[in-house]
Amino acid sequence: MTLPGFHSPAIGFEQPFEMLSACHERVERTLALFERLVAHVRAQGHDAASRSAAADVLRYFDLAAPHHHQDEERHVLPRLRASGVADALALATSIEAEHRRMEALWARLREPLLVWREAPDGDGPGRDFPLEAERQAWTALYAGHIEAEEGRAYPQARASIDAQPGAAETLADIGAEMAARRRTPRGVA
Repeated sequence: MTLPGFHSPAIGFEQPFEMLSACHERVERTLALFERLVAHVRAQGHDAASRSAAADVLRYFDLAAPHHHQDEERHVLPRLRASGVADALALATSIEAEHRRMEALWARLREPLLVWREAPDGDGPGRDFPLEAERQAWTALYAGHIEAEEGRAYPQARASIDAQPGAAETLADIGAEMAARRRTPRGVA
């Protein structure tokens, strides 16, 4: 099984909306890795590559994904809500509800991945992912979620910033906050 590298995007926090989009690319790569991991274990059993892939999926969704959701809840959703437009309000509510559903599903999905990360070579804890229906639902939820954010939420939030005096400073402040939160121990910020 070939494991993708997780390279940092060329985009930095000084471009916060572009960074949010780059995070979506990493989400999609990690979801694809999870898919390949399940197929690999089903076909070949557990091995060093499957343990490494399980660790990569765990690391991304335990560490990076929560920061990404916080970024959106601090910097995108409030702008949608502030617009007062019914469609934007509904979109913000929907995105936030999806974040909670994703988090709840991840709490379940990570448990078998923890076992797979430590599985001995061979069949170990079994070749079938025990929560396959939930994994597929979670992946589908992410796909629709990303589409709504990229197609509607980000452009609307960005337009609200661009329409205000001091847009460049606002974007710089957003980027600085996003970067600073990632430098603090988990749970502190």
